[in-house]
Amino acid sequence: MTAAARSGAAALPVRQGERRWTEAELGTVRDQLAAEAAELRADIDRAESDIADRLGDAVGDAGDDQADVGAKAYEREHELALTHNARELLAQTEKALARIDSGSYGTCESCGEPVGKARLQAFPRATLCVACKQREERR
Repeated sequence: MTAAARSGAAALPVRQGERRWTEAELGTVRDQLAAEAAELRADIDRAESDIADRLGDAVGDAGDDQADVGAKAYEREHELALTHNARELLAQTEKALARIDSGSYGTCESCGEPVGKARLQAFPRATLCVACKQREERR
């Protein structure tokens, strides 16, 4: 954790009626995000290896019937989609960690109001307050 993050936990924005962030609470969120990022990186590495293995098997599968070819193509597409989703989640997680380090964690990226401590404890990657998230989802 950077010096800015350590000295700024109490300075992070909270909604009216919420208690200020403590160093321990922010440390818990940061540790959770860091653990999730490490797990996602491992999942992505494993999936990329599996995808490479499947692509390498494509030549050996030349004699398969249409059902086998279709099933294998579906598996490849499914693996690619899961890997893409994991990369997106990793990007969100790394962005949340960077916001903690910069001291901007907890500020809505749309309106600049506090996201809310309770919301961030439930969903640490949140970048929008509830009102802005609802507005975004209505579009």
